[in-house]
Amino acid sequence: MAVDFKTSKTKENLMRAFAGESQARNRYTFAAEQAHEEHLYVLEYVFKFTAEQERAHGKVFYEFLKDLSGQTIEIDGAYPVDISESYIDLLRMAEHNEREEHEDVYKNFEQVAKEEGFDDIARAFFMIGRIEKMHGDRFAMFAKWMEENKLFVSDVSTEWMCLNCGHTIRSKEAPEVCPVCGEEQGFFIRLELAPYTNSGLTDM
Repeated sequence: MAVDFKTSKTKENLMRAFAGESQARNRYTFAAEQAHEEHLYVLEYVFKFTAEQERAHGKVFYEFLKDLSGQTIEIDGAYPVDISESYIDLLRMAEHNEREEHEDVYKNFEQVAKEEGFDDIARAFFMIGRIEKMHGDRFAMFAKWMEENKLFVSDVSTEWMCLNCGHTIRSKEAPEVCPVCGEEQGFFIRLELAPYTNSGLTDM
């Protein structure tokens, strides 16, 4: 049986999700600023890239609440404090939070929305939960490379992209300085993880 949205648990879960996504965006923005100061620009880009996706998630959840505009929704919730000088810690904490959203939080919110008759909201929790898993996997990958001192080193020859100018080079190690723009190694990322590549494009 459908529930009145104004008295639903789903309404509260949407606000919890909005709060969580908003806080995640801020945490990742702070981590990006920290990485920039340490010249780890590739981590800065990863945190910023993810932060922007969290903003988009927050907007999805927030817009479901538009019929309650002007009202205040009171919720309780638990949110993490992820502060560390260690980038491995920051990456692992982010991994944990993203996977928790996928495996627990959004699955529960999805189930409640289904039970209350809000199938479109349930679908949003499901799809965004899948994205959070990808976020967690990506953070885990970068944490592993940091732990193994392989952020800029590969066991096999691979392609690297400079995030500043787009120059690519195949090597087991990213160059210490980009031969095109002169920026330092911290800008290099494995090409398959670069936000934009030429894969799938054809000559016009």
